[in-house]
Amino acid sequence: MPSISHKIQPCLWFDDQAEQAARYYTGIFPSSSISSISLYTEAGQEIHGRPPGSVMVVAFELAGCRFTALNGGPVFTFNEALSLIINCDNQDEIDYYWHHLGEGGDPAAQQCGWLKDKYGLSWQIVPTVIADMMRDTESGKAQRVMTTLLKMRKIDFAELQKAYRG
Repeated sequence: MPSISHKIQPCLWFDDQAEQAARYYTGIFPSSSISSISLYTEAGQEIHGRPPGSVMVVAFELAGCRFTALNGGPVFTFNEALSLIINCDNQDEIDYYWHHLGEGGDPAAQQCGWLKDKYGLSWQIVPTVIADMMRDTESGKAQRVMTTLLKMRKIDFAELQKAYRG
């Protein structure tokens, strides 16, 4: 069977901020870059309505994960049905991503480690070990962690660990 590495990649639909968003995201994540920018041409202008020479698609990579950003107009917008998870090893990483991605986003959309960035894209900024913490349903650990988590906006890793230990 052939390798499926990078055969699946998200396409993020923007009104007209694809390049701006890609530059924003690649500035936040280490080992990230923009690999190409494609422009609209006159072909299909009666359908897409975009000026020739304006940005159509931006291909970029965030920490080894490939993305495509499309300037497709205001027809579709982001919602919570899709979020991108950032697994963090410590509180410093949580704080870093929360600060940078939350800047300019909707504070009312922040809950349990979730936030919306200034483009409306939802992110989950969580400790790497949270899945393990939630698996232990027999001893009450998962219940304590969930109760603590539901009271948080940005995750406080020390508080989750405290809840886990009991």
